Amino acid sequence: MLGTSTPAQTVSRIILAVVVLAAATGATFAAWIDNDAGIFRALIESGLSWCF
Repeated sequence: MLGTSTPAQTVSRIILAVVVLAAATGATFAAWIDNDAGIFRALIESGLSWCF
C-alpha cells in the first residue's frame, strides 16, 4: 500500500518537527537576547512599547 505510514514513521516525523521548532525558537530567542536593547529602543521610538 503506497501512501500509508507506520506508527514509527508518524512518531519520527512528529519528533523531527518538534526538534526543528525547538531549534528555530532557540535561535530566535538567542537573537532577541543579543539585540534586546535595540529592539526595545525601536519599539519605544515607534510608540509600540506600552511600558513607557
